[in-house]
Amino acid sequence: MQVLDAAPGITELVLNKPERFNALEARLVSDLHEALAAIATDRSCRVVILRGAGRHFCAGADLGGHGPAPGGDGSGSPQDWMATQEHIASLVTAMRKLPQPIVAAVQGAAAGGGLALALASDIRLCDRSARFNAAFVRVGLSGCDIGVSWLLPRIVGASRSFELLLTGRFVAAAEARDIGLVSSVVEPDALRPSALDVAGQICANSPYGVRMTKQVMWAQLEISSLEAGIALENRTQVTAALTADHAEAVQAFLGKREPRFTGR
Repeated sequence: MQVLDAAPGITELVLNKPERFNALEARLVSDLHEALAAIATDRSCRVVILRGAGRHFCAGADLGGHGPAPGGDGSGSPQDWMATQEHIASLVTAMRKLPQPIVAAVQGAAAGGGLALALASDIRLCDRSARFNAAFVRVGLSGCDIGVSWLLPRIVGASRSFELLLTGRFVAAAEARDIGLVSSVVEPDALRPSALDVAGQICANSPYGVRMTKQVMWAQLEISSLEAGIALENRTQVTAALTADHAEAVQAFLGKREPRFTGR
């Protein structure tokens, strides 16, 4: 795992096992957990870009063996398998809880757990080489794993999700864009610059406003009614209106200048 300062306010997390197509095994999963935990309290970081080194984003679980997970003993018992399962799956909730938005820049394969990491990101971009699939059902497992059966229907709809989860087929970049799985498809050499451009646009907004937008958007996926959703928006908007950054944004607009946000 590489953690890079890509630009002011932008941190890059690079899955860095290209010889294994960045497959998820215990060390890589632990490194990603640790990086997310550190970023969560880093106020200088405003946006995270998640990408994979080499030709692929992430080929899913390492079928050569995950290695010992925290709480596991390597015995292959149900308890040991559960430790491994929870070690990987808890990445999704960690990404969701992260205060900073995550932009996934996907090239090559985003399969199984790789698809889960992409879905758990807040924005997804890909290049023309990208291919997505819910690989679980193709290796004798349930297609419902690592949060995918919750996330995918909310992104592309239930009907299409049933088909993708039951067949495990690959979705190429153009189809991924057409069904709303990714925001845009770019040429390979434009993938990282495009991710940096999106991250920069986010950084141009106030830190609290961005944080609350991510938090409320995720919460709205679980709230049961329009009225409850609006009530959450109302409370959040009032707190944002009382920040110094809101006052600065108004003054910058009236003064026809760029705002200077302080995170207060």
